[in-house]
Formats: sequence, C-alpha cells, structure tokens
Amino acid sequence: MKYREQILLKNGKTAVLRNGEESDAGAVLENFNLTHAQTDYLLSYPDESTFDAEAESRFLQKKQDSPNEIEIVAWVDGKVAGTAGIDAVGTKYKLRHRAEFGISVAEEYWGLGIGRALTQACIRCAKEAGYTQLELTVVAENERAIALYRSAGFTEYGRNPRGFLSRASGYQELVYMLLEL
Repeated sequence: MKYREQILLKNGKTAVLRNGEESDAGAVLENFNLTHAQTDYLLSYPDESTFDAEAESRFLQKKQDSPNEIEIVAWVDGKVAGTAGIDAVGTKYKLRHRAEFGISVAEEYWGLGIGRALTQACIRCAKEAGYTQLELTVVAENERAIALYRSAGFTEYGRNPRGFLSRASGYQELVYMLLEL
C-alpha cells in the first residue's frame, strides 16, 4: 500500500506524510523510543522494545509491500515527527473486514495538526484497502486523543477499567473505539 501527502502545519511549516521505507528504520526507531518515553498513554515503554534497526527495516518493508497494511511516517525538517499505521485484525473471513489503528506523535509536534493528518491518512488507506471497520484503543485520561478520534467519526463501544498497568500511575482505563467505513 502506498501513500504520500504534503500538508501545511499550524506553525507554517510543511510536513510530508509517506510510507516508511527500509532506509528510515533508524529514525523511525528513534522516534518510537522518544514518543514512548514522552507519554504514559502508549502500549509499551522504550525498554520493552524488541526491535533494532534491522528489525524495524524489515517491518517497514513488509508494510510497504502489503496491499492492506501501512506504516505512515510524518517528516518535518528532515526529522520524524510521528508515525501511524493500520494493521489487519486477522486474515480469516470473519475478521478480514477489521483493521487496527495506532499512532504516536513526538511532543515537540503536538498541536500542529500532524495527529489529525495521520489519522485521516490512515482512514483513507483503510477504506482503500477494503476494510469496513477501523478500531483503536486509547487511555481514558487522554482526552485530546479521544476528542480527535471522535471528530474523525470514531465512536466508543466499550471500556476496560484495568486495561493498562502503568509504572507511574497504576491501572489505566482503556476506551475501545471504532469507525465504520
């Protein structure tokens, strides 16, 4: 699946959203570790990452070659500002209409429109891939993210009061959201 778009950010700078490529592996991995250290709302901590640059490179190539999955990288001034992607929930007939959405944006770029642009890009890609449902999980305290997802058309369909166990704050409630495409 292929994607490329140039957007104007709220600060007047330009961001390029495009497929992650094998050669991006080091920068994408660095951004992953940075974003996962900057917030307690993502799935893992940087020290839990099992990827090195070689594994990241293989992951990005697999996504680039996939007809129904993607990893989009947002570049600003030659730096990775954020990433987002869609992953198939499964390949069995009963699951293949569903995709999962994930996103992270470095704190330096919060509030500039990158999260919204990445979300919209993934929605477009999910539709193009033939999915009829896009799903995500978000920490209930992450009100800005929930507002973004709601404005994009996602609706809540459930909660798990002890979905994450944070090292910093104990249990975190997870909100399950979906978008019918």
